Amino acid sequence: MSGNAEDPIRTSDLSTRFVAGVVMVAVALVAVYYGGWYFRIFVAAAAAIMMVEWSDMHRVPRLWAWAGAALIALYLLGVTQWLFPADEMDAEISLASFGPAWTGIALAAPPALLIGLASRRVTMLGGFLYVALPAFVLLVLDWLWFELVLWALVVTWATDIFAYFAGRSIGGPKLAPRISPNKTWAGLAGGMIGAGVVGLLVAQAFALEPIFAFSGALMGLIAQGGDLYESWLKRRAGVKDSGTILPGHGGVLDRLDGLLPVVIATMGLLLVIL
Repeated sequence: MSGNAEDPIRTSDLSTRFVAGVVMVAVALVAVYYGGWYFRIFVAAAAAIMMVEWSDMHRVPRLWAWAGAALIALYLLGVTQWLFPADEMDAEISLASFGPAWTGIALAAPPALLIGLASRRVTMLGGFLYVALPAFVLLVLDWLWFELVLWALVVTWATDIFAYFAGRSIGGPKLAPRISPNKTWAGLAGGMIGAGVVGLLVAQAFALEPIFAFSGALMGLIAQGGDLYESWLKRRAGVKDSGTILPGHGGVLDRLDGLLPVVIATMGLLLVIL
């Protein structure tokens, strides 16, 4: 959940941003805690909204935006339930238990191709995969080892928070002025340090494997890379935010742009130890 963490914000906007952020974190934690269909519906809804926001950024007619949102929700709920039934959580994590995920990843291609051809927009095909694949992997991680979902979320949140405060308090040279003028190298370093410390603490609290305890800083770097990528997309589209659904935060895609690559990276770490 990164975004333009270092953008200057007025006091009133900061209050709105803080309250909305607390509510979003609380809702996400409740969904993770209850898991199962609660978490799946939560993720599918977020993915559907991101698909609409992606479509709007690329000026795709709203009909195809909603069609893409419906397809992505059906894909996530249907394929995940087929391959990883919500009432059959795996007790023994192994490479074999992760095996069906490759089938699920491959099955994202048909609906992505369908919405791309129907809308006659290559960007719709790419946007579907950009959102659907990390969302599917997140649901798989929840099925296999839900503590990893919490770890990925908290590390991404820590990146956003520490990057914001380091960037505002230290300032200094700009990180990528042509893409996101307000981001600094100090913010990048602060986000990585914060993610490293918080990732270590969460990994120790939940007895995760050592690879997760010492990968927080790397995830902080990856999260900020995802943030910069979305900033580049918005600059190309000529928009400030991906949407307006979240007070003080813009769109859902603005909040989850850093989490999307972190989820994929977390899956990669899990595969290393299986």
